[in-house]
Amino acid sequence: MNDQRITYKDAGVDIAAGNSFVNMIKPLVKSTFRPEVMTDLGGFGGLFSLNTSKYKNPVLVSGTDGVGTKLKIAFLADKHDTVGIDLVAMCVNDIIVQGAEPLFFLDYLATGHLLPEKAADIVKGIAEGCRQAGCALIGGETAEMPGFYQDGEYDIAGFTVGVADRDSIIDGSGIAVGNRLIGIASSGLHSNGYSLARKLVFERLGLSIDDTFPGTTHSVAEELLRPTRIYVRSILNLLKDFTINGIAHITGGGLLENIPRILPKGCCASIRLSSWQRPQLFDILRDAGNVELEEMYRTFNMGIGMVLAVAEHDAEDMIDRLHGLGEQAWVIGQITPCSAGSESTKLVES
Repeated sequence: MNDQRITYKDAGVDIAAGNSFVNMIKPLVKSTFRPEVMTDLGGFGGLFSLNTSKYKNPVLVSGTDGVGTKLKIAFLADKHDTVGIDLVAMCVNDIIVQGAEPLFFLDYLATGHLLPEKAADIVKGIAEGCRQAGCALIGGETAEMPGFYQDGEYDIAGFTVGVADRDSIIDGSGIAVGNRLIGIASSGLHSNGYSLARKLVFERLGLSIDDTFPGTTHSVAEELLRPTRIYVRSILNLLKDFTINGIAHITGGGLLENIPRILPKGCCASIRLSSWQRPQLFDILRDAGNVELEEMYRTFNMGIGMVLAVAEHDAEDMIDRLHGLGEQAWVIGQITPCSAGSESTKLVES
């Protein structure tokens, strides 16, 4: 028997590195706090005091997501300070579609070997995403799991809780024939379709991470790591003065799979493909793999990150408001009658 003493660090888990990481991120976490936060970093659970006087009948709305294989781009580029924005965006954009204001956020970071500086970069992005969304980062978990992940790799997941008044929840039930569909621009690929995008970029186009992306002055890393846009503040602003009948977050499945999720029976969506400015990125990817148009619209957001179903008489005023808030937006289609067995979302070339 070997009598040599062995420690947790010898097994691959460095508690001192973990403590160093916590000290690094304390200012980042505190920068996201709202008045309702009751606990500091380091407790077993995060406490958040809900101000129920602001709501007639408050309903909590929760969401969870990850970043997916976009992380592979971060690994290749060794750049980790933006994927946290993606993580927050994928969660808070999901709950804002129901009209819920995000209140707080928690993250989970798992890696084979904890490097405090790299982990702090990840949390830097998470904190920035929380500030953009107006929610507090009140807790999380960092797991060092030697032998479970390849060297230099990690995974992250996020969890958010928001609140909406029961009578103000947006569930798509108010969508009616004649409603206009407003598309709000994405900032690029966001965090979906990266398994196909990586194959097209690195195999079909033969590019490396530091090469210039075709048609741009940006590197492949810069183009593919562009953070997901967070729409929370803009949509909350719209809801102060306008009624939104339905909202679809255009994530995995693209326009073709996500818009049908909010359509009531008897309603279809007709999307005019010429109605918005599609980023060149998507045409380059399509040409690289000779990808069918429908496959593109089922995989990528194609330049539209959110779709709002609104009354016709409100559409132009809402677009003006969105432009004033720094968003690009267009009327990209409308709600049409839908018969049994027909496609619920139709792409119209004209």
